[in-house]
Amino acid sequence: MNIEYEEFDSIEDILMYMSSVAPPMKNTMPINSYKGYVCSFIPLSPGGSGDTFLMIYTKGELENGIVEFDVATKSYKKVDVVERADKTYFVVQTPKRNTIADKAIEKL
Repeated sequence: MNIEYEEFDSIEDILMYMSSVAPPMKNTMPINSYKGYVCSFIPLSPGGSGDTFLMIYTKGELENGIVEFDVATKSYKKVDVVERADKTYFVVQTPKRNTIADKAIEKL
């Protein structure tokens, strides 16, 4: 397994990046808060072979739940429900164990 890295300065920057690369009309995406990092893994291998991933990350933590991100103001807040089409939402999870993240963090 190969991992490429893209580091950001802040949580807002990583949420902006994720919002900009999301498929059209997709306003809810998963993101991890794991071992002091907020991160997401994007498969780069063609055909879903799973050999290469891009880890986008920043140091920090987010509370589990739904985060509403406003691209215009580059700000986020925790919310209870997904309710606005003009916002991007992230479902924050803190996995008990993430073997891909463990390998990636080990190489940072």
